[in-house]
Amino acid sequence: MWARVLFFSSSLGLVGLPLYTVLSGQAPLGRDYRTADRSSAGIAPLAETTPEAVVQVYAARALNWRGIFGVHTWIATKPENAKEYTVHQVIGWRRYRNLPVLASAPGIPDGRWFGNEPELLAELRGEAAAKAIAKITDAVATYPYPNELDLPVTAIGKDYPINGSVIDRAPSGTGYQLSMLGLLGLTLARDEGLELNLLGLSFGIDFSKPAIKLPFIGRLGLAAD
Repeated sequence: MWARVLFFSSSLGLVGLPLYTVLSGQAPLGRDYRTADRSSAGIAPLAETTPEAVVQVYAARALNWRGIFGVHTWIATKPENAKEYTVHQVIGWRRYRNLPVLASAPGIPDGRWFGNEPELLAELRGEAAAKAIAKITDAVATYPYPNELDLPVTAIGKDYPINGSVIDRAPSGTGYQLSMLGLLGLTLARDEGLELNLLGLSFGIDFSKPAIKLPFIGRLGLAAD
């Protein structure tokens, strides 16, 4: 009987959660990437009037059906007195154009990702940002880079071990994770809390800032910041 209840609950969750992301408007479908809004969401400070160094990390729902499963993440950097931001991100479809999947170029730091609103995950200013920019620049040049942030539970591929190891540091660097090529894994860390990864879907509990983490939806509870 309990096996049937578990099977029914799992099936309901795997159908209900992605359906909720669509009906709630979190993952709108049918957008044309050629005409989708890529303008600024008005979150980042203007480079022209902000002399201090700035580092920001963003996430936004992926385009169309991909947004049901996860978010796209990127890092925006602006050195001290710079008049523009540089946006660093991994874009898988670039490989179909024979381009590097790692893109690092001047751009809008808080641009909507094909119409989907970005969420600011982390920010550094001043001296702390300047030090981080040096490390980020080096990391881009030597990709794959070391992770230094607790990424959203919906971030695609966040639990994949870049060096193929079974045991490694958690993405935030505040704990450890056990992973079988990102298909099955367990993470225990100060920032992530306890997370179970199954076929790329993450379920977990954040203890430091109480919340339940669910695939498709993300956090239910206190904000990560």
